[in-house]
Formats: sequence, C-alpha cells, structure tokens
Amino acid sequence: MTITFITGANKGLGRETARRLIDLGHTVVVGARDPELGAVTADTLGARFVQIDVTDNDSVAAAAADVEKHEGRIDVLVNNAGVHGPFGDPSDLTGDAVLDVLNVNLVGVVRTTTAFLPLLRRSSDPVIINVSSAMGSLSATHDPARPESGVIAPVYTSSKAALTMLTTQYAKALTDVRVNAADPGYTATDLNGHSGPQTVTEGTDAIVTLATEGPGHRSGRFVDRHGEIAWS
Repeated sequence: MTITFITGANKGLGRETARRLIDLGHTVVVGARDPELGAVTADTLGARFVQIDVTDNDSVAAAAADVEKHEGRIDVLVNNAGVHGPFGDPSDLTGDAVLDVLNVNLVGVVRTTTAFLPLLRRSSDPVIINVSSAMGSLSATHDPARPESGVIAPVYTSSKAALTMLTTQYAKALTDVRVNAADPGYTATDLNGHSGPQTVTEGTDAIVTLATEGPGHRSGRFVDRHGEIAWS
C-alpha cells in the first residue's frame, strides 16, 4: 500500500490530488493548516487528517511525528501548500510581503522535506513531488502565446522559479529519492479566483502521474499534464 502525505490538501489541487490517489488505492494523509477544514476534507475523502503549518518548525515536526506514530513511513510526499502573494505593479512591494510568500512556497518545502525525509527513506520507492509552476519559467512568461506571459505576480513567480531550481538540487543530492516538480497549468482554483480554463482534475494530472509512475523513472524532471517539459 502506497502511503502519501499531501500538504495544503483541504482544497483545490491538494484536495483533488488526495481524492484521485485514494481512488487509485493510496493511503492518503491530508495535511492542512486549518484543523476544521482539514478534518472535514479527510472525513469526506476517506483519509486521515494531520494538522501542519509549513511556516512553523514545531508544527512540521509534530506532523512528521504523528505520521511516524500512525503510518510508520511515507512513500510519496507532495509539497503542495502555496500562496500567491501580491499581484500587479511591484512599485510598492515590500520585503515582508516577499518573505511571507517565500516562507510558504519555498522555505515551507524545505521544512517539510527535511522533517519527512526519514519517513520517506523507509520506503522502497520514495518520491517527492514539488508543485511548482511555469509561472516561474523565463521562456513561458515571455511567450505571448502562453497565459503565463499576461500575468504580473512578482513574488509568486519568483517563488516558483526558486522551487523548481530547489527541486533540481534535491534531485542531484538525494540519489535515493526520486524528486520532481509538477506544473499544474492554469487551473481554476481559489489561488486565481477560479479564472483558469483547466479543471482541477486536469490540473492534478501531472502530480498524479508522478505519484503513480513507479520505480525506474528519472529524478529532477519538470512535468506538466502532457509530459516532461523544459524549464528556463
């Protein structure tokens, strides 16, 4: 039985990933900051809920300890929790606003990965999936044919560029773990006011593929719902 832990899993991409993986036979642990919403989501999906605030070291450590006590290991870690931060003209952007986003989208991934690595290394096929975005790609954001080129989101885009690079560094260093990044694409979620043309199911295709592909696949890839993509 594959055991999967997902952060930010009480709504949107995280919730749909949990639902789909449960349907595919995974044992899923729903991680979320809000205990009420997280518990309701887990009950609805048939999962177990563990409270986790990826910005808080103690919360992340407590979540890992809870999973160790109950499941004993995990096979897949999906670092999905994220925030968008300020949109539009960055003239009045503050350092605190930048740090707030990075604390979730980048540093939160580091905290969670470090805490859960010992549990992943008890798996015969450990997998880390970082939910990134082509919004952090130079080529995508400069291509007028792509929706990413029409959005000004200086902090979110920067955080996702950093997360994709962080993924490649983990992949090079953690040779015993398969570490990849997923680009959901422009998906209708709370993060964008449900403006994306893709359904939440389509937006989770890349995540589900990476979570279910099995041994023998490469680490350090950037994948969208159509397959592996270049990142620059």
